[in-house]
Amino acid sequence: MILVHGLGMSSRYMIPLARQLAPYRRVYAPDLPGFGLSDKPPHVLTVRELADALAAWMDAIGIDRAAFIGNSLGCEVLVELALVHPQRVDRLVLQGPTPDPESRGLVRQVLGFFAIAPFERWSLAWVALADYARGGIKRYILTLRSMVGNRIGEKVLRVTQPTLVVWGTRDYIVPYAFVTSLAAALPRGRLAVIPGAAHGINYSHPKAFVSALLPFLLATGHRPRDVRREARHRETHPSGTA
Repeated sequence: MILVHGLGMSSRYMIPLARQLAPYRRVYAPDLPGFGLSDKPPHVLTVRELADALAAWMDAIGIDRAAFIGNSLGCEVLVELALVHPQRVDRLVLQGPTPDPESRGLVRQVLGFFAIAPFERWSLAWVALADYARGGIKRYILTLRSMVGNRIGEKVLRVTQPTLVVWGTRDYIVPYAFVTSLAAALPRGRLAVIPGAAHGINYSHPKAFVSALLPFLLATGHRPRDVRREARHRETHPSGTA
């Protein structure tokens, strides 16, 4: 399993989730180029270039194919990877996928981060500040621009791998309507909702996250479900899980 971090963050952000998954599978959590302890290329990589870099990293360490779990920007990178390097992807978990097409503006994205802060673990603030400082404000802003300009809602229509979309009921960055439409648009998609969780489920609610995704990740087969019907059900029962 390969874990892909969100905007401005690093693999440190994925450690709580990695610890919960380690008893079941070998887990990798790389730092994307420009973030964490990875090299800082002068050119700030786009979403497509980050996907290509992830595929190159897999070549370098000898991984042909894997299941992937992404958070936030990591979801966009993984959707791109599934399209341009489909042979690499067994299945996908998209947790807190961004950006919502109704709130693509940079200001609205930043305000969303402040709105979720009270519902995350307090230690996440220190991890985030250290990672943001290491990557630099310029890289953060330019990567954010690439992120908000990426049409993930249109691209998922062509993703053929089994995909689980995961959303927390206190994720004020990513609206419920967006994740339900995204799951419905995926040819082999389904949706899981985690009550009380915000945007950083991988860090703040790793046990609940693993409970929701483990049956999907370890399944030997995958039968598509009617996520449109499930989405309608959750409009009446928004705290349920798929």
